Amino acid sequence: MLAEAYRSFKQILDEKGIVFSFSGYLSEGILYSLGEALRQKMVLEEADVNTVKKVFSVFVEQSQNIIRYSADKLRGEASGHAVELSSGMLSIGTEGGRFFIVCGNEVRAADVPKLKARLEQLQGMDPARLKEFYREKLREAPDQESKGATIGLIEIARRASSPLEFGFDAINDDKSFFCLKVMI
Repeated sequence: MLAEAYRSFKQILDEKGIVFSFSGYLSEGILYSLGEALRQKMVLEEADVNTVKKVFSVFVEQSQNIIRYSADKLRGEASGHAVELSSGMLSIGTEGGRFFIVCGNEVRAADVPKLKARLEQLQGMDPARLKEFYREKLREAPDQESKGATIGLIEIARRASSPLEFGFDAINDDKSFFCLKVMI
């Protein structure tokens, strides 16, 4: 029964074109290790250098978004140091001859309208407008609630070969599950 269940799970991943998948708690250290494994796998498969750079860059940006913004976090101390782990999932696969990167994590329900509006805005921009918007944002101060430079989603959209796909699934009044798919 155990082997059947996990073989079935693996079969579903294979059918969806998933070549790399992670689900669980992320930290910067885990991100580094996963990123290195991803890069090595793509090099071994002799993927185009430019494609490898784009996939890796989007993978890192999406991982950092999970680490910074996941509403599902574990906090505590380990070996005398403060530790914070953020829960989420990342999958990389191929579809129609292109790579895709999908991330998912819980977000605060209160953050959904603003995040949805930002993503819809980016969906409507062509590459030239994305480049211009990126430069505009670089000159501005980061958003107050941002834990980065507020340009991560713009960088992701600039590397994408088609408009970003995203969705939200309400978990309860306080949280929603957010999913973002990027085609390279």
